[in-house]
Parts: sequence; structure tokens; C-alpha cells
Amino acid sequence: MLKRLPIGVSDFKKIMTENCYFTDKSLLIKEFIEDGSDVVLIPRPRRFGKTLNLSMLRYFFDVNEEQNLFTDLTIWKHEEYRAFRGKYPVVFLTFKDTKNDNYDLCLFKIKKIIQDILIEFSYLLESNSVSKMHKELLNHLYQDNAHIGEYESSLKTITHSLYEHHGVKPILLIDEYDVPIQAGYTYGYYDEIISFMRNFLSGGLKDNVYLHKAVLTGILRVAKESIFSGLNNLQFATILDIPYSKYFGFSEDEVKEMLTYYSKDNLFSIISKWYNGYIFGKTTIYNPWSLLNFLHSQKTDPEPYWINTSSNDIIRHLLTRGSSLVKQELEALIQGGTILKEINSSIVMSDIEKTSDSVWNFLLFSGYLKAVKSITNETSIFYELKIPNLEVKSLFKHIISFWFHETLRDNRFDLMLKSLLTGDIETFDSIFAEYCLSAFSYFDTEREGEKTYHAFVLGMLISLPKEQYLIKSNRESGLGRYDVIIMPKDISKNGIIIEFKTINKRKKESLEDCIVNAFKQIEEKRYRQELLDFGLKNIYEVAIAIDGKESLAEARKV
Repeated sequence: MLKRLPIGVSDFKKIMTENCYFTDKSLLIKEFIEDGSDVVLIPRPRRFGKTLNLSMLRYFFDVNEEQNLFTDLTIWKHEEYRAFRGKYPVVFLTFKDTKNDNYDLCLFKIKKIIQDILIEFSYLLESNSVSKMHKELLNHLYQDNAHIGEYESSLKTITHSLYEHHGVKPILLIDEYDVPIQAGYTYGYYDEIISFMRNFLSGGLKDNVYLHKAVLTGILRVAKESIFSGLNNLQFATILDIPYSKYFGFSEDEVKEMLTYYSKDNLFSIISKWYNGYIFGKTTIYNPWSLLNFLHSQKTDPEPYWINTSSNDIIRHLLTRGSSLVKQELEALIQGGTILKEINSSIVMSDIEKTSDSVWNFLLFSGYLKAVKSITNETSIFYELKIPNLEVKSLFKHIISFWFHETLRDNRFDLMLKSLLTGDIETFDSIFAEYCLSAFSYFDTEREGEKTYHAFVLGMLISLPKEQYLIKSNRESGLGRYDVIIMPKDISKNGIIIEFKTINKRKKESLEDCIVNAFKQIEEKRYRQELLDFGLKNIYEVAIAIDGKESLAEARKV
């Protein structure tokens, strides 16, 4: 009987004892043992195996775990590491369920997590080796009558008590440490939760002489000055770093091995397009959640599984509220291009919306982009960023569609697009002007001018089916570079040339003057040449004049 796919199973023991397929990542244990750091933070996108890997570490090191689950795994072939199995007390806690919409409920959930740990280690209250003071503190925490400061220092109290009982320094495993921080950012209690988590983690990790080692996982590396202040022996292993890069997600060889086991080798090509594309360190990684769900579905056409496992509200918020430059760069990414950005692996959640570069940092480390190339100068490191695969690309397309439809009713949006394609520029101009007045900020239009409108039109055209239309932007044709061309693959349909012009206020130009200048440029630069060479007979030249949030569009047929 084939082993079942472990969809949603993050308990290592359950996978090993209930006939589940397991991709052997046990050499993570070896790397952890050899790592000279006291504390390791490993940020990875959601659903890439963080909880399962911490669970594996827990069952390997835990002094209270009698069953050996590792005899058939790669780590057991290395005899020098066998002596570490079952040697340490292990404290394991996960914050995955602290996505609450207010601080009080979030803090209540964290207190319950601490109480669950105390239930697991209830034997400490009866131990003759644990000091009276620690027993009193543990009792306060368990009975939920402790002071907030006692909760903040609870990790140090628990690890010290475990050391007193076992005579061995414990290992601390903290999963999804940044979930309450992201919830605080989303729901407006960021300052309160940052304050608590800083004190809570510092209490357990900073200068804790009763701790052997610790591993933290999450999605983001929250800025050190915000939460990890003073931790001197802390190693970060982000998706840009080499350490631990092979152990989260599936490598190409692991995917091929799995497909062969389930007799699905014929699906490798389509899986690569939809779920491949991540790069951790120098390792090419496939999305494990999407791959497992696709195989389980027994379908031959892939679907977006990973992007549907959360609301994506924060991603939608950042992109739809971003500047026109953000929208332009997003359009370039959707068209298959790259953008060059300086990347800082530390994320300050409260600063994400302040600069466009912070948005791209967040998207990279959350798994919505990949870094394909690094470029270093004397002071900074820049990365070329790209959309990793078709699954993530589908999300970005939905976000752009949402950007339009939240302002225009669907029928108005569809009518605007149809009017442009058919040359009904009067209708297009009316709806386009309505949108610009309601959606664009004065700041965007004054600072960016043509770029704001350019980004909007390109985003609108993404809705066109790619099997029917080619959309080109800022390309050479004739004697210059046009702004936008819509090229139908059916040469009986209309080809469209769009030129944007901003009024020259110093020359006291009107919108009508801009229209004349735009048509003159289209004519002089012979932008229509590319459409003529393609064989199109019906060509519309569209001029869009811009004055802040006001616009005027006119068209003429060639």
C-alpha cells in the first residue's frame, strides 16, 4: 500500500508511525548540532515545513521521548550524532494560533501556550531538585494569577527549572514567533505586542546560562532593534543565506523522487511551472504545500493551493495602497520581468508602508517573490526580484483586478476596457476620467504625472486574455519609444497605440493642447510601424492628456 500524503500533518511522530510519505530532512539535526550559535532564527514562507522540522528536532533531542523514530533516516547513518538523541529536555511552543484581532485576546492565547508547557512539565512541581522560588513562580503561571512581568520572564523560569531537575541545559524551540507581531500590525496593537514579545524572548534567550541552544522559526526576520536587542550570539538564516537552505520545502531531486513513487512522472513539467521557482541560498525549492495538495487532488491541471491558505489581506493592502511606482513595478513583474531592489533582511513592520522598497522586502521574505541575482557595490547589496511561478502570478493578477473593481463596478470596468478596444473613445474617456478622480491621490498625480496613468492603463490591460493580445510598453517602434501598444493576435481586430502627455504649466498648455502634441509625436515617431509590420489593418491612435487628477482622451483611426 502506498504511503499517504501528509497534507497538514506537522507532527513528526505521526508521520513516522502512521504510514505517511516523508521527505528525509533529518540532516537538519546534524547542521543544528554543528552550528556554533546559541540561538538560530530561520525565517521561511508559510507552509514550507517549519513546524514539521521543529517537531523532528524535538523528537530527536527530547529526554522524555523513549521511542527512537530515526533508525531508518539519514541522520542515523552518522554514528557520531546518535549520542545526542534523547539527551536534552526540550521546550516546544508555537504561536501559530495567535492571529487575534485585539491585544487582550492575543495575550490570553500566549498565556495558554505557557500553561500548556507547564502541564507538560508538571513533574517539576514535585521535583526535589527544583527550588522553592521556581515552584512558586511556576504555580503562579499555571494558575493564571501571575504578574505580566512573570509571563515575560516565564521562558527563563521554565528553562532554569528544567536544568535544576535534569542537570542538563534544555533546548528551546519556538515556532511561528512572528505571528502575534503580524497580527498586532494588522489589527492595530503593534506597539503593545512588540513590547511583550521583546521582553518574553529576551528573558528566554538573552544571557540565559541555563539554555543549551534555541531555534526560532517564522516568516519574517523582525528587526533586531525591535525585538532581538542585545542577543549577541544569534544567527539569522534567511532565504538569502546558505545555512539550513536545503531543509525547508522540496528540492528538485526530492520532487522527482516523490513523483516516481506515486507514478506521476508525467506531471513534472507542469509542476515546475506552477510550484517551482523559489531560491533558498543557492538551492532551487518547490512549494511543498501546493505540490502535496496537487498530487492528492488526482487532477492534471494545477490550481493555486498555497496562495489560498490565508486571506492575503496584508499583501493586497500593501500593493493596492502603494504608489504608482509600486504598481508600475508590479506590472513589470507580471509581464515576466525583474525589478532591482536593495534588500534589508530585517523587517520593521511599522515601516512597511513608508517606502516602496519595504514592500518588496516584505514580499520577498514572505515567499511572493524570489531573488534571482545579487549585485554588490561599495555600500549595498541589490537583488533582482522576480515572481517565482504561475501560482503566485495568479495572485498578483487578482490583486490588480481587485484594485480596479474596488473603485469601479465590474460592469463599468468591463465597459471601459471594451470601449478602448473598439475605438469608442468617448465612452472610454468618460469612465477613465471618473476612475482617475476617485482613485488617484493628488500626491501621486503631482509627483509621478504620466507614470501614474501609465501604470493604471497597464494594470487594466492585464485583464486581457494573453492568448488573444500582446501588451507592450516603452518599446522601440519606428523612430522612437511608444508608451503602450495593444497588439491583437487576430489581425482583423483593432491595434491600439497609446501616448500619455502631461500639460506644460509654464507654457499654460490646456488638455486640448496636450492632445495635439501627443498625436504629433505619434505621427513623427511613426509608432504605428510595429503594428503595420505585424499585418494589422485597423489601427487606433489614442492620446491621453493629463493635468493632475484631470484627464482627456481622444482617438483617431489610421
